[in-house]
Amino acid sequence: MMQETITNEKTTSAPYSRTNPFHAKVLKNVNLNKDGSSKETRHIEFSLEGSGLSYVAGDALGIIPENDPELVAALIEEMNWNPEEEVIINKQGETLPLKEALTTYFEITLLSKKVLQQAAELTESEQLQKLLLVENANELKEYCNGRDLLDMLQDFGPWNGSPQEFVSMLRKMTPRLYSIASSINAHPGEVHLTIGAVRYTTHGRDRKGVCSVLIADRIQEGDTLPVFVQPNKHFHLPESVDKDIIMVGPGTGIAPFRSFIEDRAVTKATGRTWLFFGDQHAATDFLYQEELEQYQQVGVVTKLDTAWSRDTDKKVYVQHKLLENSKELFNWLDNGAYFYICGDKERMAKDVHNTLIEVIAKEGSMSQEEAEAYLNDMKKQGRYQRDVY
Repeated sequence: MMQETITNEKTTSAPYSRTNPFHAKVLKNVNLNKDGSSKETRHIEFSLEGSGLSYVAGDALGIIPENDPELVAALIEEMNWNPEEEVIINKQGETLPLKEALTTYFEITLLSKKVLQQAAELTESEQLQKLLLVENANELKEYCNGRDLLDMLQDFGPWNGSPQEFVSMLRKMTPRLYSIASSINAHPGEVHLTIGAVRYTTHGRDRKGVCSVLIADRIQEGDTLPVFVQPNKHFHLPESVDKDIIMVGPGTGIAPFRSFIEDRAVTKATGRTWLFFGDQHAATDFLYQEELEQYQQVGVVTKLDTAWSRDTDKKVYVQHKLLENSKELFNWLDNGAYFYICGDKERMAKDVHNTLIEVIAKEGSMSQEEAEAYLNDMKKQGRYQRDVY
């Protein structure tokens, strides 16, 4: 969808894309979690007015963020650099003042082997040379994990390189992609996102997600952010509105399913809709609770099952709810339902995948191998789709 370039000569501006993002105005930015929650999840609404951008349920929105001004200031102070010094930022020879380059153009919160190898040429640090030895590959990986440019500058100085030599090692800021949480049919000219603010402490410093904390702390209604639509061909609603859908989306994994539900409400889909949602506490972390319950009352959502991991002694997760409903779940699947997972790849998606095989084996009286083949068959038919990160 985004790849088509308009060849009509009358066109003066290129369509908006990853390389030419649209500056979208923020219409709304609210915290969905209630007081007392250990989480902060932002619901943010953008205007697409005048962009010509469109999307379908299941697509993602890319945001090109800026770095935390406090981290940029700490870097400049650590190295005693002049923030106004001009540095070349790309092969085309374009320049920016150092402070602006570190804020808007370069990735400064991630480290890689390549960066450390290049940095090693600008310091006498034996510790860094040692870390880069082939036999210390694991230690190197461990060092890069959860550390940033400031850590490297503090750990392996004194340095003898110019600001230009340092920025030349850095890679360009990568856009952050988020599953779209709205249907354009329900909100013409708008796009909504559900973003969890990432904050944690490691290696003696507080860390912040580049884009999520920018949105949580520094973006107000009326501000603009550079955005583009990223189509997701492998995650979308069935073409036919009479198909049943089962959606598993704990935490911010709810995002694309809000868009699915809104879309089905507008298209008056006749297929049934079953949502599994989970988080820590029902009282503070039930994202979009009022909307979802409203959709359930009017029948757009047929079934809504929730799992709260911190409300009881025993942690309850979405996969436990799948098991509890195994008989009905298998009936839906055997009748051609589509099954969707969105959210954490490492743990949740793996657990849900394995539970699904368990449910199919148990309720379909199959062996593990037969159940896996059944799920593979669903995948081939496009009836098992995942949007995991």
